[in-house]
Order: sequence, then C-alpha cells, then structure tokens
Amino acid sequence: MTGRDAVLVLADGSVFEGETVGYEPADGVASGEVVFNTAMAGYQEILTDPSYAGQVISFTYPHIGNYGVNAEDVESRRPFCRGIVVRELARRPSSWRAREGLDDYLRRHRVPGIAGIDTRRLTRHLRAMGALPGAFGTDEQAVRAAAATAPTTEGIDLVAGVTTEHTYTHGDPEAPFQVVAIDYGIKSTILRHLERSGCFVEVVPASMAAADVLARRPDGVFLSNGPGDPGAVTGAAGTVRELMGRVPIFGICLGHQILGLARGAEKRKLHFGHHGANHPVRHEATGRVEITSQNHNYAVELEGVPGVQRSHVNLNDGVCEGFRVLDAPAFGVQYHPEAGPGPHDATYLFGEFVELMADHR
Repeated sequence: MTGRDAVLVLADGSVFEGETVGYEPADGVASGEVVFNTAMAGYQEILTDPSYAGQVISFTYPHIGNYGVNAEDVESRRPFCRGIVVRELARRPSSWRAREGLDDYLRRHRVPGIAGIDTRRLTRHLRAMGALPGAFGTDEQAVRAAAATAPTTEGIDLVAGVTTEHTYTHGDPEAPFQVVAIDYGIKSTILRHLERSGCFVEVVPASMAAADVLARRPDGVFLSNGPGDPGAVTGAAGTVRELMGRVPIFGICLGHQILGLARGAEKRKLHFGHHGANHPVRHEATGRVEITSQNHNYAVELEGVPGVQRSHVNLNDGVCEGFRVLDAPAFGVQYHPEAGPGPHDATYLFGEFVELMADHR
C-alpha cells in the first residue's frame, strides 16, 4: 500500500518518516497523545475501544489489517482514537469473516493513519521518554507546529465525548439481576458478558446523578472502562461516593480508578501506561497469575486509604490492579475482564459481581 510521504513528530522533536494510510484530514495533520499497544491481534476491537479517545495508537505488531474488519467485532459505535501508527498495513484482507479492508474502514470512519514507521524504534523511545503528544501528516512544517502544541490527556474530560447521550438496555428484561452500567466508554463485549452472567443492563450517561441511578432500583451498578484522566471526569467520583454502600458496585479500568478516587485514593499518571493483551497480574488471595488485557495511562494509589484492601497487583511494575472496599459491597480491577481482544483469565469477576448482588439483595 502506497500513500503520500508523511512524517510523525513527537513533542520532544523526534521524527519518524512514513506514508499516509486511511483518512487524510483537510488540514493534513492529525495529533494526539501517542501510546503503543502490544497486542498481536484484535486491532479492530482496539480501534473501537472508546478508552483511546484523545490518543494516537501505535501498534507494535508489524502487520496490521491482514484479516480485515467485520460488523461483529466492533466494540462501540465508531473509533474514537485520533489516529493509528503501523509498520505495515495489509494491502488486502485474508479471512472468511472480512467484510472490508482496514484502509477502507479507516477512511469511512475518518481515522488518519501513517504506515512505514519503524515502530520498534518508536516503542523504545516511548518506553524511555513516556507517552508523548505528537502529530503526523504530509506537511512537515504544520506537523512540527502541531506536535509542539498537542495536549496530553491530563486534566481533560474525555468521557464527555464518548458516553451515550441516551439510556438504552441490553439483555433479557426477565433476567435474574437488574444492573445499571454507567457509561464512561463501555464496550459491547462487556454488555455481552453481563448478559451471559444473568444480568439485564440499562446503560446510562456518565453524567447521571446518583439519585437517578438509585431510582431505577438496580441490584448492582457497573462502572465501565473509559478514556483519560479519572480526576477530570466531571462529577464522577462524587456520584460513586453517593452510591457506595447503597448498592453493590463493580468497576473496571477507568471505573476502577473513579471508585478509588471516590474512596479517597490518589491518582497518578503512568510513564507509558499499560496497553496490550498480555499483562501478568497476581491475585493476592490465591497467588494465581492472570494474563490480562489492559488499556490505561492512569492508576490509583491506595497507600494510607482506610477501609480498602488491594486484591490484584501488576507483576511488571507493581501497580495496583484491583481492590475491595471492606465496609461496602464494592470492588474494582484496573484491567478488562471481558478481554476483547485478549485472554479470558479474568472472566470469573463477572461471576463475583453476580454473587455480590445476590448476597446484598
């Protein structure tokens, strides 16, 4: 696949040469916080994960697009990422499930991309320097200017741009458990896992007040994944604080972080985040190691926070990957237990949520 000559420039001035793929913006420049994802498959699910809002995704796997895209593997209504970076974009898909090539999909959804990048060099640079704002496009002067001014995700409420505007439901209304899912950037696979666990789910906007959530008389509240800075999500921690102790709560990824903030934990931005499908996490109670799917740039610090117990820890860097609230029916994990893409080691957590709801009826 041959596009126009393009350049990727990071905020620190590093330059990477490539060529355009996907959609080309009218001004010729795309920008965002550049992060790398180490998953070897599942690029369609990664692209449509709303957790990537505000970010440019660099794929470490060298061949992207080889099995095309299809309608079944989308995780949200559209991609929310600012763009993608690849070593090589496949010229044609080779899968019986493919309905469209990735390049056509990117064009249709207005997602810019740059190919031909030395993604090994880029990944090593981001590991050393941390996630950096950057820009790419065909006009080098404009790209350099955009890279110098591109914002990070710090302090920006990215959830407001991905959450649902209207409530909707998923599953069987006669299911044993009624769950309200607060949509910070929820994925379709999560809803399917909740349904399989016996839940009828009502998905509500991130801005919904605690009183309106409780008025629905749910058996439990699910706090979804989502993009960016947990401290910047308007009103989220306060809402969860009001819900805590009144209804069982299960939070994942951003939802886990917001649950932590509601409990008094401090947030911190990780050096280059966790983005991939192979992160080892130890379950503290059993010593069992789970291989997990993750996508986040922030974490919460529990040290000194009363009434909580760490339940999971990342074996790569020691970051807290899960905790339980000791005086309320609430728990959270930093990773994506539904996978999509990734291993299914952590799907048992949906069963634990169901048990928690059953115990507190």
